[in-house]
Amino acid sequence: MRFLGINAIFHDPAAAIVADGRIVAAAEEERFSRRKHGKRPLAFSAWELPEQAAAWCLKEAGLSPEDIDAVAYSYDPSLVVQRPEGDWEDLRTKYAVRAPNFLATALPGLDPAQVRYVPHHVAHAASAGLASPFRDCAVLVCDGRGENVSHLAGRYRDGELEILAAQELPHSLGLMYEDVTQHLGFLRSSDEYKVMALASYGRPRHLESLRELIRTTDDGGFRVEPIDWNSYAKALSKDAPWTDDHADLAASVQARLEEVLLELVRWLHERTGERRLALAGGVALNCVANTRLLDEGPFEEVWVQPAAGDSGTALGGALHLAQAYGERAAPMTGADLGRGFTDEELGAWLDVARVPYTRPADLADAVAAELAADRIVAWFQGRSEYGPRALGRRSLLAHPGHARNTERLNDVKGREQFRPIAPMVLESRARDLFGRGPVPSPYMLFVHDVDPAWRDRIPAVVHVDGTARIQTVSPRSEPLLARMLSAFEARTGLPVVVNTSLNTAGRPMVDDPRDALECFGSSPVDVLALGPYLVRRREVFAP
Repeated sequence: MRFLGINAIFHDPAAAIVADGRIVAAAEEERFSRRKHGKRPLAFSAWELPEQAAAWCLKEAGLSPEDIDAVAYSYDPSLVVQRPEGDWEDLRTKYAVRAPNFLATALPGLDPAQVRYVPHHVAHAASAGLASPFRDCAVLVCDGRGENVSHLAGRYRDGELEILAAQELPHSLGLMYEDVTQHLGFLRSSDEYKVMALASYGRPRHLESLRELIRTTDDGGFRVEPIDWNSYAKALSKDAPWTDDHADLAASVQARLEEVLLELVRWLHERTGERRLALAGGVALNCVANTRLLDEGPFEEVWVQPAAGDSGTALGGALHLAQAYGERAAPMTGADLGRGFTDEELGAWLDVARVPYTRPADLADAVAAELAADRIVAWFQGRSEYGPRALGRRSLLAHPGHARNTERLNDVKGREQFRPIAPMVLESRARDLFGRGPVPSPYMLFVHDVDPAWRDRIPAVVHVDGTARIQTVSPRSEPLLARMLSAFEARTGLPVVVNTSLNTAGRPMVDDPRDALECFGSSPVDVLALGPYLVRRREVFAP
C-alpha cells in the first residue's frame, strides 16, 4: 500500500511517502520554495501546502496521486477547542478542515476522501517510535503546541501506541523556549538552537527562580507559569550585542528545561519499564538536553528522529497510517531521503553555468587535499538530508586544526560568532577523541565531551564548554565520506573534518545543483565538490 504524509499547519511544511513497507522519500518544502521554514512575510502563510515536495515525493516513488491509498494530514481539527469566530486558532482550524480540497487542487487526481487527519503529537510519536530501530520502546514528544496539547508520553508495543500522558495548553515547554528565544533577539520557531549555544557562555544563576515557575506534576505533565523575562534580562533587539545577563538567562532556561525533561522521562520509565526511549518534537532537537537524558536518565538507549521538528510529522503521519492499515514499514536507515541527481545531470548544470571544472580520479583524496590546504569546500553529494542537520550530503567542510576556521565559517554563513561548528569523524575513531555521548551518532543530535588531549588539535570544533556535536560516519552507509576522512587523516593526522550546513544566513540548506552554484558564487567558498566534479575559484587554481 502507498501512503502520503503531509505537514502544513504550523511551520516546516513537508511531505513523505511510505510505500510497500518502506520509507521511500521525504522532503521539506523549503528545499524547493527557498523560503526557510516555509515562512513568508505574512504569518498565516505558515499554513503552506508542500505542493512541490509532495509532487517530488510522488515522482521519486514512481506514483501518481491516484495511486495513493491514503493521505495523512498531521493535524486533527476536530480536537481543537472551539474558539471565537475570527480567532487565530479558529482560522487555522478552518484551513485544516479545507485542507483535503486544497490538496486535491495541488495534486490533480488525488481524492479528498483519502485524507485522514492524524493528531499532531501522534504523528510526532510515530515519526520516532515507528521509524526507530526498536520494536518496542517508550516515546516522548515535546514541542510548542499541537491541537490542544504540547506534549505526549507513551509507549509502542508491537507498533501500537499507548498514550500515558499529554499536557494540555497553555502549558508548553516549547512555547516557553520560543518566548525566551524572541526575548533574546532571535527569531522564534526558528532560532531556538541559538539560545542553546548562548547558554554555554552563561551561568544558570536564575535556576531556583525558574524551578518555581516551571515544574512537573505527578501525572506525567508539567506547569509553566507566566514568566516576566525582563526581570531576568532586558529584551535584546535584533543584532544588538548580548551581555552576561543574556547568557545567564539562556543558561538558566536551558538548565531548567533539561531538569524537567529528566523528570518527565523518569516518570515515563516508571510507568513503562522500557529500556529504550524514542524522542520527537522540536524540543528533541536540543542536543544538549538529549545527551543529559541519555547520561542521567533511566533509559539505556535514546534514539532521536533526525527530522524531529514539525517536518517530521509528514513522515510520522504516513507511518501511522501504514500501521493502521496493517502494514508496518521498516525502520529508518538514514536521513538521505531527499533529492539526488545523476552525474550527467550535475555535469549539464556545470556546462550551463559555464564554469571550469575537473573530474578527479579520486574525489575523496582530491577533497582531502583541498581541506588539508585549509580551503573551504562546499560538498554536494547524493540525496539530500531530511531534517535540519547537514549530514555530509549538503555540507560546508573545513580544516578543524585552525581555530580561526570557526570565525571564518560563521562569516561565510553570516552567523553569530558565539555559535559552534560541528565535527564529522569516522565511527571507528570517535571514542579516541570524544567521551560522554552515544557512538554511533549519525544524526548530530547529541553533544560529546572532547578529550582534553585533542582540544588544542581540533580547536575549530570545540565549543566554549569543551563539547562538540559530532556526526559519526560509517563506511557501510557513507563510503565516500569515510574515504575522504581517512585521506584527510593520512595527510594531517586528524581524523576529523569540520561539517556545517551548506547555506548562508536566512536561507534554507542547498538542495539542487542550481542552489549549490548560487551559494558557491555568492559566498567566500574555495571549492565546490558537486558529485564527482570539482569547481575551484580562479585564485585556487595552480599556476
